Amino acid sequence: MEHGLWSSGASDKNKAMVEQLQRYGVIKSTKVAEVMETIDRGLFVPPGGSPYFDSPMAIGYNATISAPHMHAACLELLEDHLQAGMRALDVGSGTGYLTACFALMVGPGGRAVGVEHIPELVASSTENIKKSSAAPQLNDGSLSIHIADGREGWPELAPYDCIHVGAAAPQIPEALIEQLKPGGRMVIPVGTIFQELKVVDKKQDGGVSIRDETSVRYVPLTSKDAQLHSN
Repeated sequence: MEHGLWSSGASDKNKAMVEQLQRYGVIKSTKVAEVMETIDRGLFVPPGGSPYFDSPMAIGYNATISAPHMHAACLELLEDHLQAGMRALDVGSGTGYLTACFALMVGPGGRAVGVEHIPELVASSTENIKKSSAAPQLNDGSLSIHIADGREGWPELAPYDCIHVGAAAPQIPEALIEQLKPGGRMVIPVGTIFQELKVVDKKQDGGVSIRDETSVRYVPLTSKDAQLHSN
């Protein structure tokens, strides 16, 4: 799904990008559209990039920011678990874009937590968020970004109503399943050469159901050293 739903005719403005995603049926939810219009993707893409094109982009350190249609798809899948007052975990938070979207959805009464193992990305994503509409929640503490191995989640604020993983794991990390609240949902790409975006729903009795949503292509969820030294 790294191919775009449209190519060189992509819009150059955030609102037009969102409207395009609505026309293509990727965004169906009014709430998702409002949040993606409010959080300007242009604040989260490195200088020289084309933030409003429907394409993933390199952000340094062998990491990427996902294409807008993937962010929209994940927000749509997680919307019911991003209601006011809920807790959301963004694993491999990268630029901070999706974490900022989560913060707006759960509001100041909830918690949006990003974990990222590259310290430089934690620093730059914090600066990105400070320029965005999510800045007040960074200031009040309801939005936070932490340096950590995403495969271990962030147990200090668990359990989470939703977990998003922005890199592909060879299998679903057990720690993330444990940190998912009963009734909660996780969206995670799984696989190595061939990857599927999996939707993991935790039942009230603690059991989980897993389904494949779509084929995807993400960078691997791995150790900091392996990521920095990958070719």
